[in-house]
Amino acid sequence: MSLVKLTIKGISYSHTQNGAYALILNEVDGERKLPIVIGAFEAQAIAIAIEEDLKPPRPLTHDLFKTFCDRFDIVVKQVIIHKLVDGVFFSSIICERDGIEEIIDARTSDAISLALRFDAPIFTYQNILDKAGIYLREQEEADAKDEDYDDDDDDFDADDDDNNEELSDVIDEFLNIAPAEKGNEFADYSLQELNDMLELAVLNEDYEKAARLRDELSKRNL
Repeated sequence: MSLVKLTIKGISYSHTQNGAYALILNEVDGERKLPIVIGAFEAQAIAIAIEEDLKPPRPLTHDLFKTFCDRFDIVVKQVIIHKLVDGVFFSSIICERDGIEEIIDARTSDAISLALRFDAPIFTYQNILDKAGIYLREQEEADAKDEDYDDDDDDFDADDDDNNEELSDVIDEFLNIAPAEKGNEFADYSLQELNDMLELAVLNEDYEKAARLRDELSKRNL
């Protein structure tokens, strides 16, 4: 079976009471997205690794594991999502020490958290992507309308705000969650208040809120 390299698109979250999260992986040489349901703590660990400007005051478990591996010359070479059973993904961490390679079974969220910290590539098998991969509806609509645009028109941007909102809707549908009402929870706060809230969120290790605050500050500073 052929391996497909994946990158991390981001984490989609819903403001509904059940608190479901989905980690979104994107195939490198294609348009399919692979959503993986994860818990709040797992989402926080991955978000910390993605957002380099968010530094926890104490090392998280995955950071401690990274330090431990560094001290004993253990390298995480790659992560492979190798199985999907009843909606649950199974992963392996490929490690190496003194030229000896070991394969360690792991939860997919833990494996990806470590892959980020070791800057290791993430792979899955083609048949898993065929089974669980999804396309963005907006991407398909944009493709259908391509012939209506001339060369001067803006192309569909996979990272623009409209597409991110569409991605959130797709994941909510994937998780069978009613779409949350859209709105800016920080619209009424000043820049100083936002910065104070960001500092407090980091101190309290509320990294999901810190990431949203950082995004709001980034938009204000454009």
